[in-house]
Amino acid sequence: QAQLVESGGGLVQAGGSLRLSCVGSSLPVRNYHIGWFRQAPGKEREFVGVLSRSQTTMYSDSVKGRFTISRVSGKNAISLQMNSLKLEDTAVYFCAASTSVAYGNGLPLLYGYWGQGTQVTVSS
Repeated sequence: QAQLVESGGGLVQAGGSLRLSCVGSSLPVRNYHIGWFRQAPGKEREFVGVLSRSQTTMYSDSVKGRFTISRVSGKNAISLQMNSLKLEDTAVYFCAASTSVAYGNGLPLLYGYWGQGTQVTVSS
């Protein structure tokens, strides 16, 4: 059964860094556009960024310059490096896989495989 599994979440102070990992199981991540989304309590799921099959990246304005998505060398995994974290980055973070040519629109419905999410909490 194809699935994605996130890890690496936790509690970090504002200004700190975290690195999330998204591992594919029976799902070769290099064959998909892998997106990262987040959802804070009471809010809709928000697009964070995406790494395309051709390894181009796109980011939301809220994280551009602070977050980086990349493949993990030698592993069937994608990482999300988060630097200069802010209180408003607190959310459950999900990775998801898409084969849609419109993946860059950042719409969750274009992503067919989802991980279970990992909590990121930024404290003051």
